[in-house]
Amino acid sequence: MIEKQDRRAFLKAAAATGALGAVGARPSEAATRVSNLQLGEAKPFSFEALKEEARRLIGEPFRKPNLPAPEITSRIDYEKWGQITYNTDHALFADTPERFPVEFFHLGMFFKKAVRMHVVENGEAREVLYDTSYFNMPADSIARKLPPGAGFAGFRIQEAKDGALDWKKNDWVAFLGASYFRAIGALRQYGMSARGVALDTWQAGAEEEFPDFTHIYVGPETGDSVVLHALLEGPSIVGAYRFLMTRGEGVVMDIDCSLNLRGKFTRFGVAPLTSMYWFSETRKPEAIDWRPEVHDSDGLSIWTGAGERLWRPLNNPGRVMASAFGDTSPKGFGLMQRDRNYDHYLDNVFYDRRPSVWVEPKGDWGKGAIHLIEIPTDDEIHDNVVAMWVPEKPAVPGAVFDFSYRLHWLADEPYPTKLARCVATRLGNGGQPGKPRPKGVRKFMVEFLGEPLAKLPYGVKPEPVLWASRGAFSYVFTEAVFDDLPGHWRAQFDLTVDGVEPVEMRLYLKNGDEILSENWLFQYHPF
Repeated sequence: MIEKQDRRAFLKAAAATGALGAVGARPSEAATRVSNLQLGEAKPFSFEALKEEARRLIGEPFRKPNLPAPEITSRIDYEKWGQITYNTDHALFADTPERFPVEFFHLGMFFKKAVRMHVVENGEAREVLYDTSYFNMPADSIARKLPPGAGFAGFRIQEAKDGALDWKKNDWVAFLGASYFRAIGALRQYGMSARGVALDTWQAGAEEEFPDFTHIYVGPETGDSVVLHALLEGPSIVGAYRFLMTRGEGVVMDIDCSLNLRGKFTRFGVAPLTSMYWFSETRKPEAIDWRPEVHDSDGLSIWTGAGERLWRPLNNPGRVMASAFGDTSPKGFGLMQRDRNYDHYLDNVFYDRRPSVWVEPKGDWGKGAIHLIEIPTDDEIHDNVVAMWVPEKPAVPGAVFDFSYRLHWLADEPYPTKLARCVATRLGNGGQPGKPRPKGVRKFMVEFLGEPLAKLPYGVKPEPVLWASRGAFSYVFTEAVFDDLPGHWRAQFDLTVDGVEPVEMRLYLKNGDEILSENWLFQYHPF
């Protein structure tokens, strides 16, 4: 079942579908060659027309995915697919210095569904027609037998041609597999993914549905931004998306979507984020791996509608766990990679540089909950963490959802709190050093760092405020961490608890009536 949440497997074994009829089509014209690509006939296009097309399609039976020449794509295995690379001479906008070039991914055994790519200029859309000449491939590749116009598996956006980086070797956004997409962060690394929508992700009694971006419309560009539209199709949903993607310190995406349902969902996930957490300093099984930590993200950060700041370190639980954080009009949430110390990973795949992704709602999202799904994993190849907003409004046939939000792909939160933040959570055997260790007692070391702690008068210790859903605390105190980081403190305590059911915990630091830190939330799984 883990494969259902495995983005890396999706990049190998998922797809994007489609066969959209014309949106406001006009009489057919002969396909023409514009610059370095074959383009289809021009058809009027707008976001409003795309939303109208989505509303029309929801009233019709679900059309099956577009699977061009499956007898050919099924023979393009992972090795053969890896031998096919895009010819940058045929990149969309390769001959236009002021535009971000776009390259396309080829179809194959693990990418059988075709997404239709279109370029939008002056209010008209023209399909980019697939041709083998766009790709570098071995002379005997079976892919050469694909028919013209077969379609593509996805696409990526390259860096600016007039920038400091070689645009032919560096991209900053990629769409590949179902409705998955990702971007680099401020430290120029890919990591976690986002997707259009999450439908009953690990919901008991329901089968998760993975709709596809079936049609992508690229353009026009505005300055450092790329405008993108997408049609989402699945058995129970049809939606229209607009992306305004801006390349800056990292990547910022302004997203508007209109979603129409023909099915019913219990966990209807808006702005879903998908990441990987295997282990960290919190808890590492003995000799499981040579590295100290392996994760794309280490915690869920929440800024509630009431202004409260929450930090929930991630777990790799023994079974699938779903946590819900009820809220009204949240200010934001995101899966963060706070640990930026290379020595904590010792791995040249640069986990220390993976992006943090923050969801900033636009407009009033009303009542709902942020859901966090944590799935057991025994390797880093599986994406096992999902965070999303689930609105209180019932997701039933005939319902329409309109949402606007901004995704920040950065190194840190775009609006960090001024309170001290949690920088590490460590577990160990309870009790006092030098004395017998009592059974059923777990020791916690929760580290905080920030200016409010650095400003404490000499001799004043912050007071820990603790809560747990069950169990008893003991041996509670705080102490400064003796390193070169001003305001680095740890709260230490023992928890005694019976049984193996999870324990919900909360902690923050204060000095008198002054709150010094964000709220640390943790789900402890006794072992």
